[in-house]
Amino acid sequence: MKYPIGIQSFEKIRTGGFVYVDKTDLVYKLAQGSVYFLARPRRFGKSLLIDTLRCYFKGRKDLFEGLKMAELGMQGITLKKQKT
Repeated sequence: MKYPIGIQSFEKIRTGGFVYVDKTDLVYKLAQGSVYFLARPRRFGKSLLIDTLRCYFKGRKDLFEGLKMAELGMQGITLKKQKT
């Protein structure tokens, strides 16, 4: 069993064979809402959460295979480009 100590990349964790506790159903619910304030203590997974959201909005379905989010569906989710 490999633990992802210090790894904050969702892609590295999923492709590197590390232990991952599937909480993607909560990420799915978070992405369906509007505005959230993420007040979490240090070393509590904020960077990994944001990277998971990034992969979700980029449509990286391959990284979510076998996870709850794949069952919930990723259709219609895209990363919107902001006007500059």
